[in-house]
Amino acid sequence: MENLISLVNKIQRACTALGDHGEENSLPTLWEALPSIAVVGGQSSGKSSVLESIVGKDFLPRGAGIVTRRPLVLQLHKIDEGREYAEFMHLPRKKFTDFAAVRKEISDETDRETGRSKQISSVPIHLSIYSPNVVNLTLVDLPGLTKVAVEGQPESIVQDIENMVRSFIEKPNCIILAISPANQDLATSDAIKISREVDPRGERTFGVLTKIDLMDKGTNAVDILEGKSYKLQFPWIGVVNRSQADINKSVDMIAARRREREYFQTSPEYGHLASRMGSEHLGKMLSKHLEQVIKSRIPGLQSLISKTINELETELSRLGRPVATDAGGKLYMIMEICRSFDQIFKEHLDGTRSGGDKIYNVFDNQLPAALKRLQFDKHLSMDNVRKLITEADGYQPHLIAPEQGYRRLIESTLVTIRGPAEAAVDAVHAILKDLVHKSISETMELKQYPTLRVEVSSAAVDSLDRMREESKRATIQLVDMESSYLTVEFFRKLPQDAEKGGNPTHSIFDRYNDSYLRRIGSNVLAYVNMVCASLRNSIPKSVVYCQVREAKRSLLDYFFAELGKRETKQLSKLLDEDPAVMQRRTLLGKRLELYRSAQAEIDAVTWGK
Repeated sequence: MENLISLVNKIQRACTALGDHGEENSLPTLWEALPSIAVVGGQSSGKSSVLESIVGKDFLPRGAGIVTRRPLVLQLHKIDEGREYAEFMHLPRKKFTDFAAVRKEISDETDRETGRSKQISSVPIHLSIYSPNVVNLTLVDLPGLTKVAVEGQPESIVQDIENMVRSFIEKPNCIILAISPANQDLATSDAIKISREVDPRGERTFGVLTKIDLMDKGTNAVDILEGKSYKLQFPWIGVVNRSQADINKSVDMIAARRREREYFQTSPEYGHLASRMGSEHLGKMLSKHLEQVIKSRIPGLQSLISKTINELETELSRLGRPVATDAGGKLYMIMEICRSFDQIFKEHLDGTRSGGDKIYNVFDNQLPAALKRLQFDKHLSMDNVRKLITEADGYQPHLIAPEQGYRRLIESTLVTIRGPAEAAVDAVHAILKDLVHKSISETMELKQYPTLRVEVSSAAVDSLDRMREESKRATIQLVDMESSYLTVEFFRKLPQDAEKGGNPTHSIFDRYNDSYLRRIGSNVLAYVNMVCASLRNSIPKSVVYCQVREAKRSLLDYFFAELGKRETKQLSKLLDEDPAVMQRRTLLGKRLELYRSAQAEIDAVTWGK
């Protein structure tokens, strides 16, 4: 199971590289889901000495005031043999074998992020140490809790450090390593106080007692170490660190460990606890516990990663693809987006999406209603029939039937059908325009590029305008055709007078009597109604052929022809994506890469068990 800690190490390093270190932001965080051990303690609690004892190396910055001003993610890797070395994630491929240089680099990297103002930052430093003298373990060293600000620090520093520490240890996946000095009252321990607030039952807190050898004579820490003074779910561990004199003399860490073991084994107070005391035992126990916690969290971690991958893929799909860099790629991208829009537009017309049914409503309701409103019978009133018949006869009255009068009456009546015909064309045009705008808004890719959206919309409407003009011409021609050539068979079937036009003995004025004129008006009305019924069927065919069919077939043809002539700069202007969207897509892409990599790493470890 040693692979589990290495697995979490890899994922933590990847998280930090992509800016995911548990801070609140709009991107999903994997950092918080990973089990970790956070080292918490007040200033001068011996926190740094505990870490150096676990590592077996003197590598942490020391000094007065707040020395640790950024979280230090310390990843320990046990190697079988070879020289000990350290690596920083921000200095890839550089190995540090001089641990004094490691100490200096931690200080320098802290200053690079925070400046020399003694401010703090939550952006972690990643340090990996490879040594035969360590166990596989990852620890997060947090700034020491303090009660007063030192010179050069804002008054808020006390609360800022507490907030940072709390943000780490309040996470349910965080194991708390609470460092408290034995020569101070445990009730005043900063580490115990803040740990109790976030973990009141002590279920994920390990208590470490330092400076046991510096307690006043006649006192000891047995009650604490046996869990009688303050009980935690896990046993307390006592450690004896190097003294300041030892540090000044650069006493070897391995020798310090040996002296620590001897201290507990030979101590009359702590001899019975010696087997579970000391920094070596602490490191082994933490490593084993971390492995167990990671193992128990793997199923939940896999579920979280799968869910987040789906969410990231969905959002990336919504944001669309990144803009191509070359002219050919840009042109292809624009064409693909336009085809997506065109397909959505066709789906509206074909009924896959709503809206196309409104066109049928024009033909089935609006056009017939408009034709009815023409009221041909009023146009063929007695006075109008008399007027047109007599005008058509001129100086020579008709002999048998008033043919010219019939033609004028029919033509003057049929011309009124132009209005409803043009209205049908305009109504369908309005519906098609509405469907264009609707399709534009439903084309997700066009939302990325405002300029392209405007141009596509304008090009589509221009095409519809041209189709409308062609449709009006064709539809009016249908009406005019009916006026230019009358259906003779209709009139041949009409009942005739015995004298084929009346009694020739009647005077010319009798030919214009009311009965005669009424019959003419009735015949013309019957003919016009027949033509109207025919046009009611043919006008929709013309409109669909000239507008709907053409819109489906060639809505963006003019735009495509023009597009091919544009230069790269002009194409780039069409793909003027919002910089915030571009940045968001880049961040999401990196975060998705992190989650997929984590998924692959976890699968490899779990399947390899």
